Amino acid sequence: MAAKKLLFILSVLATLVALATTYAHCGESSTHGELHFSHGLGLPGLDSCHGADTDLAGGMKIGVDDVVKAWYMDNVAEDEDQRLPHHRQPDEAVPLAKLVDLGIVALWLDAENHERDENLTTMREERGYLHMDIIELTPEKMPNYEAMIKRFFEEHLHTDEDEVRYCLDGSGYFDVRDEDDQWVRVSLSKGGLIVVPAGIYHRFTLDSNNYIKVRV
Repeated sequence: MAAKKLLFILSVLATLVALATTYAHCGESSTHGELHFSHGLGLPGLDSCHGADTDLAGGMKIGVDDVVKAWYMDNVAEDEDQRLPHHRQPDEAVPLAKLVDLGIVALWLDAENHERDENLTTMREERGYLHMDIIELTPEKMPNYEAMIKRFFEEHLHTDEDEVRYCLDGSGYFDVRDEDDQWVRVSLSKGGLIVVPAGIYHRFTLDSNNYIKVRV
């Protein structure tokens, strides 16, 4: 275990050095460009936090940008459905590298293997996430569903802990404020994991599918 942790730390340090070199050559514009890290965004040292070239059974390819997507939101009025995508017009997509700038971790993990995933275990150990539960949110399993999702959608922040959400099935939206106080909507679907660090205003809602199963 000690050797594994050492290799993990060395991998992270090597990646950070490589990214620093890239930024030095490319300038500020590269920070918000389409940077595709083969091991996910924000925590690059895990072996199966795959990028877009990962092969699954049947030849299908999947990566973090397939399960975590982001865009700038329009304003949601009180009488509007928060579960709609709420894209701005014209649409303003947010590159996933922008989430890194905000301190947000975005990964793809194998949701079918979450009970035995060594990469999830390693991430939890390295970041001190010692307890995780599995919850399902759906009208059939949640009394007062409409009122509850309104409560989830209230803007808040955590001052002393990160918020970890790993989608095992279904889908939902996490909205975060950027450095200019604008809302960025982050769509999370099966296999996607995000970590919202302490101190960032955020909120959550299910999407129009009205179902998500998450490890929290």
